[in-house]
Amino acid sequence: MRVFPTVREVLALDPVRNGGPRVVAAEEGLDRPVRWVHVTEVPDIASLLRGGELVLTTGIGLPGDDAGVRAFIADLAEVGVAGLVVELGRRYHGGVPKAMAAAAHRHGLPLVELRRETPFVLVTEAVHALIVDAQLAELRATEEIHQRFTELSVEGAEATEVVRQAAELAGAPVVLENLSRRVLAYHTVGENPRLLLDGWEQHSRRIQPTGRTAYHADTGWLVTMVGARGQDWGRLLLRCPAAALSGSGGSGVSGGSSGSTGSGGPPLRWSILLERAASTLALGRLIRRDAEGLERQIHRTLLTALLDGSQPVDEVAMRARALGVGLDRRHLVGVAVRFRDVGSDTESGAAAGAAGAGSAVAVPAADSAEAVQGRLRDLAETVGLALREAGLTGLASPLDEYAVGVLLAVRDAAAADPALDGLLAALHRLRRSEPVPVVVAAGSGVDSVREARRTLVEARQVAEAGRRDRRADQVLRLPDVGLAGLLHLLREEPRLQVFVERELGALLAYEARHPRERMLATLRAYLEHGRNKSAAAAAVHLSRPAFYERLTRLGRILGVDLDSVQACLSLHVAVLALDEVRARPLA
Repeated sequence: MRVFPTVREVLALDPVRNGGPRVVAAEEGLDRPVRWVHVTEVPDIASLLRGGELVLTTGIGLPGDDAGVRAFIADLAEVGVAGLVVELGRRYHGGVPKAMAAAAHRHGLPLVELRRETPFVLVTEAVHALIVDAQLAELRATEEIHQRFTELSVEGAEATEVVRQAAELAGAPVVLENLSRRVLAYHTVGENPRLLLDGWEQHSRRIQPTGRTAYHADTGWLVTMVGARGQDWGRLLLRCPAAALSGSGGSGVSGGSSGSTGSGGPPLRWSILLERAASTLALGRLIRRDAEGLERQIHRTLLTALLDGSQPVDEVAMRARALGVGLDRRHLVGVAVRFRDVGSDTESGAAAGAAGAGSAVAVPAADSAEAVQGRLRDLAETVGLALREAGLTGLASPLDEYAVGVLLAVRDAAAADPALDGLLAALHRLRRSEPVPVVVAAGSGVDSVREARRTLVEARQVAEAGRRDRRADQVLRLPDVGLAGLLHLLREEPRLQVFVERELGALLAYEARHPRERMLATLRAYLEHGRNKSAAAAAVHLSRPAFYERLTRLGRILGVDLDSVQACLSLHVAVLALDEVRARPLA
């Protein structure tokens, strides 16, 4: 929808057609928008104009010399008028002067002569009526946009519905993407989605307009950022058909929410539409996040009550039922989702080895408490969304600063494995672009809310024991973590701690005095690679001679023969047990 008519459309109006219009120069400029009509008989009118006007004159006050006429035309062109209409009969009879036509042609200014007497007031009334009607229509369209997206905000519409409404209102494809250029939602208004989305990431990265809301002329996309509270999380893009850009009268946007692109920009209404859609998406995300946060707090309260017995089990079941999570007469499975541990001594030791034998590498500082909490909160939201996508019912919330817990409620024991597989698949889909992998562990199922604590604790123990496990395609159970799981369960056992001290005490004391040498990391690499010295040396980025020298020192410190299978087996168990003993205690 254009707010302003073009010069061509003005010439087609009855009051103008009755004057016998003839285009004398710059016919290619007839699609310029006419912002207003101005009647003048003075030569220095240009300083009073703002651009976009269609100037009407009889010529009686124009200069009589060719130089003056050329200057008059140059001034009009410089200020950006839409065109010049000259009525013949008062000053000019056979036609406009050749100097005027030549100057208009040179400056690209549409020049039209009216060969019959024409009441200019009828022309101005007709054109201004068109403009006012178009502005009213634009206002009504804008009002519809505000009303539509206000309703969507109140209804808490999903992103796909907001994008669909935006696309249908614009009559053009709309895409919502995240900051990694992954498509979150789209609507093509009947076009082939494959033609739009194939190679989207590469195409999107070429769309780099300036400003929060802007039109990128090279690709034909109108773009606005999506976010709130100073945190953008995506972009909303609307593809502008070329037919909608011509003659928009500078109502488009370039580099901001209220700029002008000239005749080639998109309508202002589209910028308003896109920004309102983006605001609705951002508001919806905040509302869902706040609601999700409150619901997650209640879930955490109930899970904590099941773990520490702070509330009667019957009351927990009643409150869960009020939340829509029925736990009575259901098969319950505890699930723990935690970030995989990628900060083991092996990896930090490898970093140290990369700098050469005996050199030191600073260990990366731990994340702040706020960062840890934010990451865990995001994971809890993802787990909750995965439950919904998989069509599952359960309580889900952070259990502590490391793991998100789920008490999954399924129909019976036979439904447990399919439910866990569905949850795992949904998590993979939702986290496919996330850099840090997670471990998903499950406890043994129970058939009573009173036994829920046992399955939750077991799930958390399995997740802890499997925190370095690389099997991302399965839900870990207690048998899957093997020796690590057994050691995890026994880590509070004093006899296990005595065993660790007996096997590794000398090495730990040495490392306390010489932390930069990271001898424990060297021992771990040697044991984890089955005593293959070449592979272990490569793992810690040491030359074989340097690695052999370290092994010799390790043997002296520990007082054992590192070529002995029996001695290395004992040491390996001790290193695994050390990991569990050092892990944080479970509540």
